[in-house]
Amino acid sequence: MVCRSRILIVYLAYYKTNMEPQLTGPDQRANTAILLVDCPDRKGIVAAIANFLHHHGANILHADQHQDNKMGRFFMRVEWDMTDFDLDREILRKEFAAIARDFQMEWRAEYSLDLPAIVVFVSSHLHCLVDLLHRYKMGELKCKIPLIISNHQDARALAEFYGIPYHQILADPMHKAEAEREQLELLDRHAIELVVLARYMQVLSLDFVARYPRRIINVHHSFLPAFSGGRPYHAAFERGVKLIGATSHYVTETLDDGPIIEQDMVRISHRDQVEDLIEKGRDLERVVLARAVRWHLEHRILCYGNKTVVFD
Repeated sequence: MVCRSRILIVYLAYYKTNMEPQLTGPDQRANTAILLVDCPDRKGIVAAIANFLHHHGANILHADQHQDNKMGRFFMRVEWDMTDFDLDREILRKEFAAIARDFQMEWRAEYSLDLPAIVVFVSSHLHCLVDLLHRYKMGELKCKIPLIISNHQDARALAEFYGIPYHQILADPMHKAEAEREQLELLDRHAIELVVLARYMQVLSLDFVARYPRRIINVHHSFLPAFSGGRPYHAAFERGVKLIGATSHYVTETLDDGPIIEQDMVRISHRDQVEDLIEKGRDLERVVLARAVRWHLEHRILCYGNKTVVFD
């Protein structure tokens, strides 16, 4: 019988030699553009957008829309193949401006071939980081991860395994401002477009949050506000809760109150102990954070007020 440790060594060696994300080359990803629109609801919006794209040779691949009747707002996401599209990025911005003015649109165009740089912040709980790095390696997350930042050493070996530079920056209360200055310098140096808090157990300052509006994603358990503090699962267990969940949201100036991107939950019973609640909660946090990050990278989210529209 082959020793299990030898099997593990062989697997890790193979995994280590195939560390580059699988979908990094332009020839491996569809060349598409994505138009995101937020405007007052009125007749003719869809027709105007469809006619414009058709006139310039676009083959529409996906289209989704939503109306908020109470607020009178219209939201739309359209993705099209760029193969026969006859406008480059700059010309598209100029040509579409007239339609945008007519319908009072807030809009932006994104492109699938762009790989935004993201940074992952983590403390000592590594389950979300492990999941994100695996998905990144498998090509599920269309981005670059040029660095990982932590206030602990715990994730250094994991970062080294994936070949990602690791920066430990202590964030004790006496030196928090200095730590954030160092962090922001690193983010500027790497042209970071998205900050992912993968169980980073520090509260970001208002100045930090203001630098990345709607570009910081956090995850936490969904016991808030009923069970806050450092031992929420223990408190929930004592209360006999029957549902546990996880929430991923954009970070705003109000702690844990930003626009929610994704939530999920699982039922528990009297048979579950505290350890079972923690394990199930970690599973939910992994999945919920990964979905939120992927949807952001795929340009499926529009924020309005303190809510989000997440397009299919």
